[in-house]
Amino acid sequence: MNRLGKKANETLIEMALSADGEECNGPETISTAGSEIPSSSEIDKRHQSKDSIFFRDGVRRIDFVLSYVDDLNKEWEKKLERRKEFESNLQKAGLELETEDKKESEDGKIFFVKIHAPWEVLITYAEVLNIKVPIRENDIPPMVENPLDCVLFPLRLPEKVMHPEPDYFTAPFSKDKQELYLINDESTFFSPSMRNRIVNYILTRCPYGTEEGKKKFGIKRLLNNGTYTAAYPLHDCQYWKKASDPNCDSERYTLYMEWARFLRFYKEQPLVLIRKYYGEKIGIYFAWLGFYTEMLFLAAVVGLICFLYGLFTMDENMSSKEICDPAIGGEIIMCPLCDRDCEYWRLNTTCESSQYSHLFDNVATLFFAIFMGIWVTLFLEFWKRRQARLKYEWDLVDFEEEQQQLQLRPEYEAKCTQKKKNPVTQEMEPYIPLTSQAVRFCISGATVLFWVSLIIASMIAVIVYRLAVYAAFASLMENTQTLQPISGVLTPQLATSVTASCLNFVIIMILNFFYERIAIWITDMEIPRTHMEYENRLTMKMFLFQFVNYYSSCFYVAFFKGKFVGYPGAYTYMFNRWRNEECDPAGCLIELTTQLTIVMAGKQIWGNIQEAIVPWICNWWGRRKARNNPENLYSRWEQDHDLQTFGALGLFYEYLEMVIQFGFITLFVASFPLAPLLALMNNILEIRVDSWKLTTQYRRPVAAKAHSIGVWQEILNGMAILSVVTNAFIVAFTSDMIPRLVYYYAYFENEHSPMSGYINNSLSVFLISDFPEENKPKENPENFVICRYRDYRYPPDHEKKYMHTMQFWHILAAKLAFIIIMEHVVFIVKFFVAWMIPDVPADVKAKIKREKYLTQKILHEYELEKLKERLCQGDTGATEKEFIATEGRMELSRAM
Repeated sequence: MNRLGKKANETLIEMALSADGEECNGPETISTAGSEIPSSSEIDKRHQSKDSIFFRDGVRRIDFVLSYVDDLNKEWEKKLERRKEFESNLQKAGLELETEDKKESEDGKIFFVKIHAPWEVLITYAEVLNIKVPIRENDIPPMVENPLDCVLFPLRLPEKVMHPEPDYFTAPFSKDKQELYLINDESTFFSPSMRNRIVNYILTRCPYGTEEGKKKFGIKRLLNNGTYTAAYPLHDCQYWKKASDPNCDSERYTLYMEWARFLRFYKEQPLVLIRKYYGEKIGIYFAWLGFYTEMLFLAAVVGLICFLYGLFTMDENMSSKEICDPAIGGEIIMCPLCDRDCEYWRLNTTCESSQYSHLFDNVATLFFAIFMGIWVTLFLEFWKRRQARLKYEWDLVDFEEEQQQLQLRPEYEAKCTQKKKNPVTQEMEPYIPLTSQAVRFCISGATVLFWVSLIIASMIAVIVYRLAVYAAFASLMENTQTLQPISGVLTPQLATSVTASCLNFVIIMILNFFYERIAIWITDMEIPRTHMEYENRLTMKMFLFQFVNYYSSCFYVAFFKGKFVGYPGAYTYMFNRWRNEECDPAGCLIELTTQLTIVMAGKQIWGNIQEAIVPWICNWWGRRKARNNPENLYSRWEQDHDLQTFGALGLFYEYLEMVIQFGFITLFVASFPLAPLLALMNNILEIRVDSWKLTTQYRRPVAAKAHSIGVWQEILNGMAILSVVTNAFIVAFTSDMIPRLVYYYAYFENEHSPMSGYINNSLSVFLISDFPEENKPKENPENFVICRYRDYRYPPDHEKKYMHTMQFWHILAAKLAFIIIMEHVVFIVKFFVAWMIPDVPADVKAKIKREKYLTQKILHEYELEKLKERLCQGDTGATEKEFIATEGRMELSRAM
C-alpha cells in the first residue's frame, strides 16, 4: 500500500477508536485555535447581506449549517445534552461554529449552527479522502476541432460557462508536500463542494455520547431522533440574481440562467460547472441522461420513418382492404366474443381498427426491431467511451471505490454490538452474526416475494376485469345511439383495452407508492455493511418490483392474450368462469401499443408532476410568511432551510425512472416505433425539470464522488439482451407478419396478387349448431348457419373436424425459426459491434499515460530536491545511496 493510503487508513482507525469511547479530538496536527468568534451583539444582522455565506466576521465561509428547534418537551434536556456533546466534539475535531439565536430567525423558533472548516482541517481530511488537487496546468493540446462545430454553434454555451477554470494535472493531496500544489489562495483552493464533502465526512462520524450502553455518533442519528431538524450546505446565492458579495462566484445563478430554464432546452449542458457545484455523483447522472437523450434522437428519427411508412402504405394494405370491403368483410360473420350475451358480428365492423393496426404491424416493424437491438448496443458501448473520457477529465481515473464506498456505514457500526478481528487489518470490527443475517434475509425475501405476488394478483384482477366487462361494453355500444357514430373506431375490444390499461396504471402507481417505503424499510432492516452494499441491495429490490409492476401487463398482452383461447364450443376459461380474451382479427399488436402508450405516457406525466409541481407547492407554502418580511431579515441559511431536501436516495429515483423508461423503448419497441420519440420529448423536458428543481427547489446536496453510474450499467446490459428476445417474440407471436409471409410464399391463391384472400384463409369455419347450450348466443335473428373465428383449424365437414391444419404447424415452425434466426443475427452483430468499439478512446489512454508520467516526474523531482537540501544541510540521515536510488527511480519512470 502506498504511503498516502496508509495515512488515510490510520486516520479512519483513529476516528473509529474515538467512536468506541475516546474523545473525538481529531488528528493531532489540527489547530483548534481559531479566530475569536464575534458575539451576536457585536454585529447587527440587519447590516448583513441577505446572501451572505460567511460568518459574521465576513471572512470565514459557512461550509455547513445545522438547525434545531428548542421545544420544551419531555426530551428537551436529553436533546440539549446531545447537542452540547456533539458540538463540543466538532470543535475538538477542529471545526469552528457560530450560532444564530432563534430570536434572529424569520419565525422566531429555529436556531442555526453555522460550521466553518479552517485550513488545517481541510488539508488533513483532503489527505484522508484522497482528494486530487492541481499541481500543473495541462499542457496536452486540445482535440482537433470538429468540422461540424459551425453547424452546432447554436447549441453551444459560452466558453466561460462550459469551462469555468483551466484544466490541470492533479495529484492526491498530501500535507507534507503543500508547496508542490498550486495554492494561490487558501480560502478558495478547495472548492465549496469539496469543503462541504469534508465537513459532512466529519459530521457523519463524530460521537455525541453513550445511550443504553451503546456508543452513539453521526449527524444522521441526531436528525432521526429530532435533536437537529436539518443539516445542509448552503447555496452560494439566490438563483434569480447574482450575489452582492464579490467573493461569491454565483454559480447557482449561472446554472439557473444557462441550464435550468426550459427555454435553454436545445443547449448543451455545462457538465464541468455541474460537477464543480454539485459533485461528481450528480454530474455523472446528468452526463448519462444527456448522452441517453442524444442517442434517442437517432432512434426517434428511425422510429418516426417506420411509422410514416405504415401511414403512407395504409391504403395499400390488402388485409385491411378485405376487412373493409362490404363484399368480403361485410359478408364474413364472426363468432360471438363472449358467451350467451354477445351476438354474431360482421368482420367489417373492425375496419378502422385494422387500418390503424397497419401503422405498427408492417414490414418496417421487423426492420425497427433489429435496428433497436443494434442501437442499444451502440448506446451502451459509446456511453462507456463517454464515461471513460469523463473519468479522465474529472480526475476519477484512480478513484478508489473501495475507500469511498466500501467504508462501513455509520448505521452499521452503531447497530452492531459484536466485534471480531479483521484477518487483513488485524483490527477489531463490528459484525452481524450469521444467524441474525439469515433471519433478516428470510424476512426480506419473504416480503419482496409477497409484494411481487401482490402485483401478479392485481394483474390477474385486471385480466378478470377485461373478461367481465367486455360483454357490458358490447351491449352498451350496440344499444346506445349516441355511440353509433364512433362505433367503428371505439370497438368493445378497444374500449375494454383502454379502460383496463388506465385501471392498471392506477394500480401500478398505488402499489409503487407503498412498496418504495417497504423496500427502504427492509433494506434498513438487513443492515448492509457498506454504502455500496446498501445502494445495490435497494436498487435490486426496487428494480425487481418496478420491473414486474410496470411490465407485467405488457407481457400479458404481448405473449398471453389470445394465445390460449380454444375454439367455439371448446373455449378455455379462467377459474372455470371467465372465457379467455381473443385478439382482434387484425391482431393483438394494436392492443399492446395501446397498453404501452398509456402506461409509458402516464408514468412520464405523473413523474414530472411529482418532481416539479409538488416541491414547488411545498416551498411556496413554507415560504408564504417570509415574503412579507424585509429581505435583510431572511438570511441565506433560512432561505435554504425552507427548501426541500434532495435526500441520499434522490438520484436513485432519477435513475430508476429513466431505466424503467429504457425498458419501455427496448423491450416492447417492436409494437410501438414512436416510443423513442415520446422518450426523447420526455427526456428533453426531464433534463430541464431535474435541473430546475435541483437549482431552485432543493437544498444544495452534499457533494459525493462516483466514477460511473454503478449497478445501473449492469441492469441496462441485462435489459439490452432481454430486449432482443422480447422483440423477436413480439414480431413472431404478437404481430401478423409471420402468418402473412407464410401465406405469401406458400399458400397464396392469386399469382398476380399474392396477399388477396389472406383474411379468408386466416379464419376458420364453425357450425353454429355445434355450440353447446351454455355457450350459444341467446339470439340469432338472421339465422346464421356458420360463423368464423381466428385460427387455423379444419372445417366441420372434414374428417379431422376442428383440429389444427398443416398450415398452423407451418406457421408455428416459421415463427420458431424466425426467433432463432433473428436472435442469432442480432446477437452476433451486437457482440461484433461491442468488440469493435474500445471502451476507452485512444486519445484518453494517451492523456492518462501522459498525466501519470508527468505526475510521477514532478513528485520524483520534488523528492530529489528535498533530498539535495538535506544533503547540503549535512543531514546524516540522507545518504548518498538514497540520493542515487531516488535518481534511479526517476530514470526508470522515464523509461516506462
